[in-house]
Amino acid sequence: MHRPGLKDADEGFLAALAGQLPQGTLRPADARYLEEPRNRYRGRGAALACPATTDEVATILQHAHQARVAIVPYGGGTGLVGGQIAPDGPLPLILSLERMRRIRHIDAPGNALVAEAGCVLADVQQAAAGAGRLFPLSLASEGSARIGGLLATNAGGTGVIRWGNMRDLCLGLEVVLADGRIWHGLKALRKDNMGYDLRHLMIGAEGTLGVITAASLRLVAPPAQAGAALMVVQSPAAALALLARAQARLGEGVSGFELISGMGLRFLAETMPQIRQPFATPPDWMVLVDLGLPEGLDPAEMLKSLFAEALEAGEASDGVIASSEAQRREFWALREAIPEANRHIGAISSHDISLPMGAVPQFIARAGPALAEIGTFRINCFGHLGDGNLHYNVFPLPGETRADHEDKRPAIKRCLHDLVHELGGSVGAEHGVGRLKLEDLERYADPTALAMMHAIKAALDPRGILNPGAVLRRPDTGPG
Repeated sequence: MHRPGLKDADEGFLAALAGQLPQGTLRPADARYLEEPRNRYRGRGAALACPATTDEVATILQHAHQARVAIVPYGGGTGLVGGQIAPDGPLPLILSLERMRRIRHIDAPGNALVAEAGCVLADVQQAAAGAGRLFPLSLASEGSARIGGLLATNAGGTGVIRWGNMRDLCLGLEVVLADGRIWHGLKALRKDNMGYDLRHLMIGAEGTLGVITAASLRLVAPPAQAGAALMVVQSPAAALALLARAQARLGEGVSGFELISGMGLRFLAETMPQIRQPFATPPDWMVLVDLGLPEGLDPAEMLKSLFAEALEAGEASDGVIASSEAQRREFWALREAIPEANRHIGAISSHDISLPMGAVPQFIARAGPALAEIGTFRINCFGHLGDGNLHYNVFPLPGETRADHEDKRPAIKRCLHDLVHELGGSVGAEHGVGRLKLEDLERYADPTALAMMHAIKAALDPRGILNPGAVLRRPDTGPG
């Protein structure tokens, strides 16, 4: 399908748009809206639009649609695949919903909360707690990540094993379409089979099909008691066996199950020595097991019993059980500090992958030798074993930098991603496609699925103004 080209958000467009919006809605785009955490891309933008209402968002998109001006939605800026910035193409308008931060409604008996897209995740968690409920999405960037961006990327985090991804925690959406029409879909229903589920179409679309302005979110009753343990395991296969044992004993009481490698612990010791480590010598592998249990069940006793069984079965060899909530939080602080330590070291290539859970040990066993044929590296493999999501990151040796190996980066990526695909996995687990993984989507996606994606994009955004170049290639940059 041929689409006439996009146009710059020039002075004439900005002046006309400003006349339709409250004063101060349009402002210069300062540097923070043009950067992304991994410094792989540098963004561009004619201006920043900060609307305060859904109607203002609709006005912005209507004018952009008519003028063929690109819109780049910007959430909390924490995305790791370049989906929040436009490094090339016609000069876009950056759209931030940071002023739309209202909690519109809380229905504690109905376990639902309506939040605007600019709400920071931590604020939603706090609002839910104030109503005696839990919003269970949890991730390291929860102090800055915004609800709209979390929905747009279908964020995961540490509790997917029990609570699911962001799409599993969303009951309804309010969305502004490319031409400025508003879809009012904020019903908080658990069952609604009246046609296509448009909610799931928008979640994970990374702002390419519409701009999410508010969401009905699912709340849950907080577990009465929580506990955690760090257990040394013999191998990833032993970790998987321990996970199966824990779920057989405790079912949904297992709220988190994280795989941590010895390299991750050594990176912490090297770059963040203030983080207290649980073992004098970092083990090759350990897991963080987190429990959330009803009244009457003692998490510490459950974990002791689980460890005893795992020890007898040869799955675990050592462990530390949290003696208090403070120590449990300390365990999680160690786990969540690993990505920060990675940034201090500087990865040559980072990989957010998911695998069928039974294939995780095979992938880890095969990936290291395959990479050794390309060069000599340090590997930090860690992640959410409970849902098959690994962060498999490749680093230079001590005394080297990632710049020394930049020429090897494409080969590393192809090696690992081909192996993931062979084993039936995905090379975009929880970070999305953005601009970083366009070629991966084109290489590994089922051709029919890719054609369906293009058809949906053409139907909902016929002029291609919404986040062009993210998820799907811009029509003017070659075949996709």
